[in-house]
Amino acid sequence: MAWRAWKLVRKVLITEDSYRQGFDQCKEYYMSILMDREKKCNVIIYSTEGGMDIEKVAEETPHLVHKEYIDAELGLQAFQCRKIAFNLGLSGAAFKNMVAFVEKLYAAFLGADASLFEINPVLHAPDDRIIAVDSKVTLDDNALYRHPDLEAMHDPDEDDPTEVEAKSYDLNYVALDGNVGCMVNGAGLAMATMDIIKLSGGEPANFLDVGGTADASRVEKAFRIILKDPAVKAILINIFGGIVRCDRVAQGVVDAYKNMGNIEVPIIVRLQGTNADLAKQIIDESGLKVQSAILLQEAADKVRAVLAN
Repeated sequence: MAWRAWKLVRKVLITEDSYRQGFDQCKEYYMSILMDREKKCNVIIYSTEGGMDIEKVAEETPHLVHKEYIDAELGLQAFQCRKIAFNLGLSGAAFKNMVAFVEKLYAAFLGADASLFEINPVLHAPDDRIIAVDSKVTLDDNALYRHPDLEAMHDPDEDDPTEVEAKSYDLNYVALDGNVGCMVNGAGLAMATMDIIKLSGGEPANFLDVGGTADASRVEKAFRIILKDPAVKAILINIFGGIVRCDRVAQGVVDAYKNMGNIEVPIIVRLQGTNADLAKQIIDESGLKVQSAILLQEAADKVRAVLAN
């Protein structure tokens, strides 16, 4: 028997059968609301082809996918709701119910500070009711302080345990499917670090931003998070010393290494910025199995050499 990953089910949702009057008597639509960053406004995307992969619909029959852009100052207008219902081919009571559905859906989107509402399918029942059968909602984490009721619905059992632990340490961590652990400060530098790892022949095992206070305690916690992944074959620490001095980060790396005992995974440290030369000296004279680098390409070359062994 092939190995399968099992997931413990802790909650079961029981809901009304929306198709109880017969699937063949129902009509399914697609509808989503999100931010169009190019046009700098929200957009409602909808289609008569619901209950299926909207990307495939857009690729094969783009004329069946409609977009309604919402002016940021004026908001959703009544004529736009009617236009959506008309383009979906509705009339009579179903037309009126769809107009009301779109109005309420957009109000809920704004009220929740969401970044995505995707309803697939939106069901037109035989009695002309409009029902959201299945949905995906993405909330803006930065706005959750305004929605304690929504934040209370968060279920940590559905999160990656390592990511939950990292969050408790105030570390920005996302697990990836790679073999090189990353420890950086700043999201932009993290993206550049992951790019250089890929160019060196490796694959980033994570996104981990330690922020601007990379002291020994914080570095040690980051080490422990990264080393929980058995796929990690090397760790690249890439820190720009602007707010925090490089020599303090270097000392933090050395102290964390000693506190954790013998770390088998090779570590490459690249520190640039304030007191970078002193930081390199601290690393080189530590007597630990830690390699230092000045240039990003030099760090990438060291990663490549480690992975080749």
